[in-house]
Amino acid sequence: MTVFTVVIPARLASSRLERKALADLGGKPMVVRVAERAAQSKAKQILVATDAVEIESVCQAAGLTVLMTRTDHPSGTDRIAEVASRLGLDDEALIVNVQGDEPLIPVDLINQVANTLAAHPECVMSTAAVAIQNAEEITNPNAVKVVLNQRHEALYFSRAAVPYDRTQSSPTYYRHIGIYAYRVAFLKKYAQLTSSPLEVAESLEQLRVLWHGYRIAVHLASVLPPAGVDTPEDLARVRAFF
Repeated sequence: MTVFTVVIPARLASSRLERKALADLGGKPMVVRVAERAAQSKAKQILVATDAVEIESVCQAAGLTVLMTRTDHPSGTDRIAEVASRLGLDDEALIVNVQGDEPLIPVDLINQVANTLAAHPECVMSTAAVAIQNAEEITNPNAVKVVLNQRHEALYFSRAAVPYDRTQSSPTYYRHIGIYAYRVAFLKKYAQLTSSPLEVAESLEQLRVLWHGYRIAVHLASVLPPAGVDTPEDLARVRAFF
């Protein structure tokens, strides 16, 4: 069985929906709902990583393990890298990043991303994707596409329609799903990696990993999981579920 830790990065600042980590979902803050979801996976431990005292307080009240981190992290991956260095985990240990705005994330997907990384020792990260069924998503810049090699490793991530179908051969397009697993040894290196022009152009931090020559394994999911919470409309949808 794959042994892994789930870390949930959570912060109050959000460009589209302020304080969403504390939004009420059926009587519990969103970050607590995410942690409860992750606890149904096969993770050996669940940690919430935050820089906000309010989030720390609600997590402690819910009996969750929470770690206060620095306030200047540019991304969730950088925050998780700090957690990895402070936990003293073995370099080959696996950490799964479950976003703090994904209260409906499928439990099986958490396990599958961890299993995928465990099965690809040559890769430093793993993530997930699903075949696109709706043609409109191919040209939608908010639907990030990933191009794979024959080993189901990522060649490139883009907001553009890649690959370009010049011969009308109707290739399969894959939509990236934003969940990641990392090896601790790589997380310790990640914060030292310089940003890349492609990462800046596409606004996709995973391109930094490919730019520096590291490999990312991709699990192909059978269905697209429910969307996370980015807008008031998303919040209303998820509240209706709970």
